[in-house]
Amino acid sequence: MKKLLIVMALCLVVMLPQILLQYPSVYPTGTTIYKPDKCWNGYTIFPATENQGAYLIDMNGRVVKHWEEILGAPIPNRILPGGYVVGSTGRRENHQEFIDLVQVDWDGNIVWKFNKTEQIKEEGKEPTWMARQHHDWQREGNPVGYYVPGMEPLVDKGKTLILAHKNVKNPEITDKLLEDDYIIEVTWEGKIIWEWLCSDHFDELGFSEEAKNTLYRFPGWGEDRGSADWMHINSASYVGPNKWYDEGDERFHPDNIIWSSRRSNIIAIIERKEGKIVWKVGPDYSASPALRKLGQIIGPHHVHMIPKGLPGEGNILVFDNGGADGYGAPNPGSPTGFNNAIRDFSRVIEFNPLTLEKVWEYSARAAGFKKNDSFKFYSSYISSAQRLPNGNTLITEGADGRIFEVTPECTIVWEYVCPIFGIKDKNWNIVYRAYRVPYEWVPQLKKPVERAVIPPDLSKFKIKPHTETLY
Repeated sequence: MKKLLIVMALCLVVMLPQILLQYPSVYPTGTTIYKPDKCWNGYTIFPATENQGAYLIDMNGRVVKHWEEILGAPIPNRILPGGYVVGSTGRRENHQEFIDLVQVDWDGNIVWKFNKTEQIKEEGKEPTWMARQHHDWQREGNPVGYYVPGMEPLVDKGKTLILAHKNVKNPEITDKLLEDDYIIEVTWEGKIIWEWLCSDHFDELGFSEEAKNTLYRFPGWGEDRGSADWMHINSASYVGPNKWYDEGDERFHPDNIIWSSRRSNIIAIIERKEGKIVWKVGPDYSASPALRKLGQIIGPHHVHMIPKGLPGEGNILVFDNGGADGYGAPNPGSPTGFNNAIRDFSRVIEFNPLTLEKVWEYSARAAGFKKNDSFKFYSSYISSAQRLPNGNTLITEGADGRIFEVTPECTIVWEYVCPIFGIKDKNWNIVYRAYRVPYEWVPQLKKPVERAVIPPDLSKFKIKPHTETLY
């Protein structure tokens, strides 16, 4: 534990100057940029900081609906056709997981619920059934959970893919209890009909002997939860219909599942029959010329294949966070080899899954900032990216509560800074993941008036001093 604290302190020392430079202490919130004719207009949904409910806003940042009791983070709140919303009614204490996954109607009435992953017995409490759900889920009808023309998620039937936890012991990995990532598929009635446990496929993950040694000693142990979050898988979605499968590549079967692991820096696709990994990048990004050119991915979030019918279909889209993650050989920034890959900026990358060629990138450099200013786009945790039908990309820079839409040329055409701050931490306005949906998915509301928001000239945007006489 002492060694782990030393490692974390060293990482903080490495990144602290950039973190401090990144945030002003006073800044505007709400919609700060909006060019209606350049955007794919609709409603945006996101979970509020410190589980204050799910918020639905229009393009001008007005809150059009707030489901106070429906929680998120780390779980994406999503709105389904007809104004239904999915989230949870409660989070398990000291764990990044929820007691249930629920779908509610516009008025907040529960119309679907799942909580039967495992019956949990905690000290001083009666045994309780829990979903143990965390970070991601998908409803049949849509592979990725965001708007795709012709692929609407089902609202009154169908299967649901759920990313959950399961505690296991595996001495090949570590001598500590693992809080393992457990992916299940359940029917509308709540019956588990498919399951996949990450630790069962340890030998397929491609860890070097140095990485295995580091992992054994430092598996992401959490003292408060009494288990090791060794992989921290944070996204899981169906591959979905795609041209690669149509051309005969079985690795990309639409029913296969793609996931990303923050802790290990791995992105992978698993097939459904035996759960084998059939496609993977990481953990070693120096293993081939193509991987070296793609570049080290660190702490990835929200990986998915861009669905058929959207610009870039078939490519992989991922929020490459940066920060510090991975297992491997010790280095000056990581004397133990835990969190051995370190980078102080983020990027969103789109790449071809066959050639690994990078097709598109959003980063501070791509947006026009100088090389030394790469940290100006940076969220070392949470965050996401959604491809929109007009070719733009909606990006959630989660750590500083910023959601923005960019064109393929990396021009910002909409920007929103979350004005909902923490109850306990007044400086915390994080957004786990945001989604844009079309107006017609919410028939309870009239289409809002869209008014352009033109940002001021920053050199002239000043807070006026008090007018009273100064002595």
